Amino acid sequence: MQEKRNIQIIEWNDLDKKKFYCIGVVMALSLRFMVYPAALIRTRLQIQKGKSHYHGTSDAFLKILRSEGVRGLYRGFPLNALTLVSGQGYITTYELVRVYLSKYSDNNAIKSLVAGGTASLVAQSIIVPIDIISQHLMLAGHAGNLGRFKLSPSDVKYRRVFGQTQAVINQIIRVDGPRGFYRGYLASLMTYIPNSAVWWPFYHFYAEQLSKVAPNECPHLLLQGLAGPMAAITASTLTNPMDVVRARVQVEGRSSIIQTFEQLLKEEGLLGLTKGLSARILSSAPTTLLLVVGYETLKKMSLRQELVESRHW
Repeated sequence: MQEKRNIQIIEWNDLDKKKFYCIGVVMALSLRFMVYPAALIRTRLQIQKGKSHYHGTSDAFLKILRSEGVRGLYRGFPLNALTLVSGQGYITTYELVRVYLSKYSDNNAIKSLVAGGTASLVAQSIIVPIDIISQHLMLAGHAGNLGRFKLSPSDVKYRRVFGQTQAVINQIIRVDGPRGFYRGYLASLMTYIPNSAVWWPFYHFYAEQLSKVAPNECPHLLLQGLAGPMAAITASTLTNPMDVVRARVQVEGRSSIIQTFEQLLKEEGLLGLTKGLSARILSSAPTTLLLVVGYETLKKMSLRQELVESRHW
């Protein structure tokens, strides 16, 4: 028996897949461009020791803008754009797992939790090597010693779009070997699988609760747009400690998650576990708002023609 819901969920089998993928890639790339500066700032805040370079999100933004210009806020973006592949893998896995679980359960929370965690496992397997290189590029323009690898932004050969990318790849291979591209893989899984598994159930929960108190004529897309950031704030707060550890493992070349966690507590106390949280929320909340509105709009635009007239929003 299907759960009775005020906000109807468009399932995978309801979609025209060609429309879904073509429109989705354009939407995803546009979204990444808009929120990338916040992700870069979050990485630098998490890697620095204490407040040695930046005193917060706004301070980091102004200092990067002054010393590196607008281009400094987009260091590593061309490479990071390749994560669109993992994004498509993520959403396809999420939807297919929901379809599979529907054979055994109609409970939306269970389907969302399991599908979200599984989708994150697939996506992280693709994204971790790109993420590691991208994080080093995010630190490349900083005058201090935040990362393990030294890059010279003023060097002529680095003016090519992928010049620094090649330099980072070469240094990772030289120092860590091929395994270096999956440094922090376990930490990433421990961060993003729970984050994804928590976000989807909370998203549907908040949307459904908002629908019960909102006027009947209130558009469902508006309620979903509000539910997305609420779920993002919840998930980000719960998983931020592991995100800080993940960033340090990947960028500083550490091999032990437990030792990294213990050293963080020893050097910076419990407050160290909240590092980058404000930047993460500032990044994830608007990102999720745009993502949810874009994703739900995409699904409606990709609805199979014969189902369009039968759906009411």
